[in-house]
Amino acid sequence: MTITTQTLSKLQYYFEVKIGQVKDSDLYQTWLLMPPLKRWGTLAGVVIASQLAVFAVLYLIFGKIVVVGFFASILAGLATGLGALPALFFKNISRNLFNSLLGAAAGVMLAATAFSLLVPGLNYGNIIWPGNGIYIVSIGMLVGAAFLHYADRQLPHVHFDALSEEHLSSLKKVWLFIIAITIHNFPEGMSVGVSFGTGEMKNGLVLAIAIALQNIPEGLAVALPLVGLGYNKWKAVGIATLTGLVEPIGSLLGVTMVTLFQPILPIAMGFAAGAMLFVISEEIIPETHSNGRSRYATFALMFGFILMMILDNILS
Repeated sequence: MTITTQTLSKLQYYFEVKIGQVKDSDLYQTWLLMPPLKRWGTLAGVVIASQLAVFAVLYLIFGKIVVVGFFASILAGLATGLGALPALFFKNISRNLFNSLLGAAAGVMLAATAFSLLVPGLNYGNIIWPGNGIYIVSIGMLVGAAFLHYADRQLPHVHFDALSEEHLSSLKKVWLFIIAITIHNFPEGMSVGVSFGTGEMKNGLVLAIAIALQNIPEGLAVALPLVGLGYNKWKAVGIATLTGLVEPIGSLLGVTMVTLFQPILPIAMGFAAGAMLFVISEEIIPETHSNGRSRYATFALMFGFILMMILDNILS
């Protein structure tokens, strides 16, 4: 057993103990005794109140742009739950449809990476280091890809293309797949934060929309296997949603980092672009062609790229 696996096992045990303590608490038992409408209304109120407190603190410390970026990343993360909703009605969908959704997501991410990260990153790089912007952004891209490569090596999980029918009988492999999705959502959230950190709302909004669109098939990819394993459908949707909510954490790190340290902005934008390109090439595109060439996915990728390019042009 590797050190990383031991650490993950300890973390899992820690969280299981804490969850057990919460369930045994008087407050939790009182909450369970409430009528369903009042119970979920109370939970929603607590969540909204806590978010408002976080937004207020961020606004006072960092200003409007950080608050908007954080909120946009929350909405992008929640799109994972939106994509998981079909799992309430279906246990599986056609392979061509799923490949088309993933292909469109890859196209959207490619366009967003090019127009909302690399192009502005080069511009800022040339302003800060005249004539050397291309090299600074390129270094950032390589570091971003290397970071994802290291995470893939260190944290055990399976990839999109490993999630075949025979693997659906293995709860462990499905959960390792969920870990993979969660890992890759962090740099996506960070890219949204870095874009908002430039101070230009347009780039941040375009990237947040792109990430949200890309999260929809990811949510479906998480929820359907869980339903196939016998999980409660709403619980499967909830788990899928949680995998996307790691994005606001990455966004907050990205936006505060580049807001406080403007000179690292081009490197950070390159880092986010490299990480996203790694995910596209390593995970999404191979999955769309895992059963041979998929013409549906190819045209869907082009459609997604064009859609994002048009959106970027409109918002400009």
